[in-house]
Amino acid sequence: MITIADIEAARNRIAPHIRQTPSMRLQQTRERLAPAQHVTLKLECLQAAGSFKARGAMNRVLGMEGPPKAGLVTASGGNHGLAVARTAFVAGIPAMVFLPRTVSPEKVEKLKGWKAQIEIVGHVFDHANAAAMDYSGKTGAVYVHPFADPLVVAGQGTLGLDILDQTPEVDTILVAIGGGGLIAGLAAAVKARNKGVRIIGIQATGAASMKASIEAGHVVTLPEITTRVATLAARRTDERVFELVRQHVDGIILVSDEEMQEASRWLWFELGIAADLSGAASVAALRHERVALRSGEHVCALICGAGAEGMVP
Repeated sequence: MITIADIEAARNRIAPHIRQTPSMRLQQTRERLAPAQHVTLKLECLQAAGSFKARGAMNRVLGMEGPPKAGLVTASGGNHGLAVARTAFVAGIPAMVFLPRTVSPEKVEKLKGWKAQIEIVGHVFDHANAAAMDYSGKTGAVYVHPFADPLVVAGQGTLGLDILDQTPEVDTILVAIGGGGLIAGLAAAVKARNKGVRIIGIQATGAASMKASIEAGHVVTLPEITTRVATLAARRTDERVFELVRQHVDGIILVSDEEMQEASRWLWFELGIAADLSGAASVAALRHERVALRSGEHVCALICGAGAEGMVP
């Protein structure tokens, strides 16, 4: 699907249009993320439009021969839609975003702020996605898939290169999984540079499509989604994304919605970091000791998306 050359090209292409988000060594907190002794947080929640999705969306548009006259259209649980809306705003073209009913009201308001048209369709991503593809066929708007487009995956992969540059001593990287585009691109980049770094994916217990697919040895479509975390609610991954994950990812663990909520509140209380539930998934995995760690291991926990969930009592 993609190579390290694709990811490096994406990095050069999008560099003027995204932020170099910081990494922060976790220290001076009331509670330690037991049993992790050395933890770095990669604060991609500070990325343009609030998540890593800005990387893939920008690479998708800049990778085309020219801006589409009919604009962009996508389906999203929130973060990808925001990235597409922001990219369209920067490019001066219209954006249409279809969303499931589980989308955060906060993200809906932010989408309006980026001047996107929005439409709420169905309870899960699949319903919104079908509407987006139908809209694309009728209007000629360019459909930007949130995780199954090679340009999008290569753009997300640039995050892996940034982590290695900022934290070269890292042993393990924790990455939330929705559809799988982020972890597929990030893992491909990291393993091309350092095969010894472990990549661990984290899924919601109510949307563990990638974990089920890995265990089955082929892509599995879940019969239903029970998580309320819209940004992680994919019933099925893409076959090409699945192959990258099967090749490069070392394991997948699960966390509950409640554990992500607790982790989001922890991040806000301890550090003043406003992470959405998917952004807090890596911290949830550490707080509940889902990741087997060696003594002295250096962990990078990716805070992949921003949100106000941790501020809610």
